[in-house]
Amino acid sequence: MSILRRFLEQIGLYFVLMGRVFSRPEKGRIYVRRVLMEMESIGFNSIIITAIISAFMGAVVTLQMAINLESGFIPRMLIGYATRETMILEFSSTVVALILAGKVGSSIASEIGTMRITEQIDALELMGVNSASYLIGPKVVGAVLFFPFLCIMSILIGVLGGYMISIFTGIVMPGDFTEGLHYDFRPHSIVYALVKTAVFAFIITSVSAFYGYYARGNSLEVARSATSAVVASSITILLFNLILTQWLLI
Repeated sequence: MSILRRFLEQIGLYFVLMGRVFSRPEKGRIYVRRVLMEMESIGFNSIIITAIISAFMGAVVTLQMAINLESGFIPRMLIGYATRETMILEFSSTVVALILAGKVGSSIASEIGTMRITEQIDALELMGVNSASYLIGPKVVGAVLFFPFLCIMSILIGVLGGYMISIFTGIVMPGDFTEGLHYDFRPHSIVYALVKTAVFAFIITSVSAFYGYYARGNSLEVARSATSAVVASSITILLFNLILTQWLLI
């Protein structure tokens, strides 16, 4: 019962904090400036890792499909089709989000947690500033706006990685791969991926900020909060991946 009670208390604290986060900011111009700063910090700084992982993942998926679909009865163009669907439906939204939960989530939790234990947040409150809205709001908005761009970039780079491996290895003819990319394309799949990415961006930033905001103690506790933020974000992402797939695709 104590574990359940603690869990419900955490859920309640989270929603109370989100209510403060999305209250009206005191100065709109400063808020917009901070959103742009967070888009650069959270989004632009994640481009390289997203691009590298997507390129290799697209190449690996293509190789695995080519190796496992060696049959005269299976059209080779299905390799390109499977690569495209894998990148759109799952990897570029869910797997990239899990990776960013580790990179972005731990950074947010550590940053806000450090501000909490060094009493910078208390100083903001004493000055009459809504610290939750000022510190957390721009991070959430910036991530929700920028992460869909990372998703589209990941899809394109992943498909390009698969196409390049088909050229360099000859395991599938580039023409067959390209034909598969065009086969039975459904724009709704892109919408599904972008919606998932936006939801996951909200989860990563808000959950990580929550753990950082309520950090107490010393630097060791900040590290523990960052670890808890990554674990909680990842579990929540997997849960909502199941819910959104059931809601949007079935």
